[in-house]
Amino acid sequence: MNDTITIVGTIGTDPERKVRGGVPITTFRVASKERRFDKASGAWVDGETNWYTASAYRRLADHVYESLHRRERVILTGRLKVRNWDTGEKRGTSVDIDIDAIGHDLLFGTTAFRSDDARSDESGSAAAPAEEWATTSSDGGWDVVEQSTSSSASPALPSPAVEPAQPREPELVGAETPF
Repeated sequence: MNDTITIVGTIGTDPERKVRGGVPITTFRVASKERRFDKASGAWVDGETNWYTASAYRRLADHVYESLHRRERVILTGRLKVRNWDTGEKRGTSVDIDIDAIGHDLLFGTTAFRSDDARSDESGSAAAPAEEWATTSSDGGWDVVEQSTSSSASPALPSPAVEPAQPREPELVGAETPF
């Protein structure tokens, strides 16, 4: 079976890093609990907990090992693998996920991203993009601010004399007005 699955869960074990055949692999267990609204009682109830063994390979394995820890909430997507096993004394079923993408669940906290992009400079900070987005109005409107082509380390910011952008009505492109 080679189905794709996305789960939201809690890391149950410390990520463990191994190298097999020169390929880094990071594995850990993740628990995903069903939570549903029970109409009869009028309250939220916890359902069964599903446990998965999640594995990341190569560059992703290194990032997972350095970034994720036990008891942290994550969202991950990957290929589901269900296999039966038999040791002679015991039999069971293993449910594994080969991770394609993973990140912290930001509903429960914050995280800081640090790129290891090849375009990064020696200090570890990523190369600046061709343009920066910056807020220029107190009501949350966004304007594009062109970055200077000089090699300065700080991004170009709008001049204090620049008038804030006026809020615009959102456009629905290719869709009918809902009301």
